[in-house]
Amino acid sequence: MLMKRFKHTASILLLATVSITFAQENNETLGALVTDRPDATEASSTVGKGVLQFETGGLYESFEANSVKSENYTFNTMLIRYGLLDNLELRLGWDFVEGITKVNGNKLDNVISGLSPLLLGMKIDISEENGAMPEIALIGHVFPIFSASADYRPEFTGVDFRLSLSHTLSEKSSLGYNIGAQWGDDSAEASAIYTLAYGYSISEKIGAYAELYGDFPEDNSANHYWDAGFTYLANNDLQFDIYFGTSITEGQDLLVGLGLSYRVRKK
Repeated sequence: MLMKRFKHTASILLLATVSITFAQENNETLGALVTDRPDATEASSTVGKGVLQFETGGLYESFEANSVKSENYTFNTMLIRYGLLDNLELRLGWDFVEGITKVNGNKLDNVISGLSPLLLGMKIDISEENGAMPEIALIGHVFPIFSASADYRPEFTGVDFRLSLSHTLSEKSSLGYNIGAQWGDDSAEASAIYTLAYGYSISEKIGAYAELYGDFPEDNSANHYWDAGFTYLANNDLQFDIYFGTSITEGQDLLVGLGLSYRVRKK
């Protein structure tokens, strides 16, 4: 899938080690955490100065054409977000992926697995929502070639950037969307990218969303996808999610995943 879908691996050991150095504050200080998962639409706000946020999960993708089925399992995806300033966060991510090919239902021996390129980036708050003016943030990432395992090492260094915008529609609903561009993977061509997500609060703890997203490569056909899912806010610092989707154009028969997000506050 051309868009970087649920970003990013780091070990559970890192989570445990860093958590020791941070203490919990009153849950009402920051309110409920805002995450960049499970949808492809990045949030239009940063995590806040001194806040460390982990967003992880797993997903499964499949695509079948001419009796050849490709399956990708992405394990322990992780995006780590740290608030360096009130309006600036640093971002680190890595994925571990296993790819399987089946022909007429028979699994081939050429299983590929390994780490995808490291995600290094930042997010900057640009403006708060004010009437018709949306909340806006700017996000940029680089994906160094050397950081990937051999099976997933691309030919070109990846780079992407996007503007993330959001509108509050009512007390229970909101609209978020991203526009930007990306370069890299196994092609040097640029691709315009877009996302559009509608979110609705079913209750104080349960939320739902539906989303369209895709890309427009310079020299190839456009790719369009949809997904939908649910979130459960266990407390202001812990959220679980589950989602599913597929492609509108060719390229994906099924996407399913689940995950969690956890926030650690400064001392």
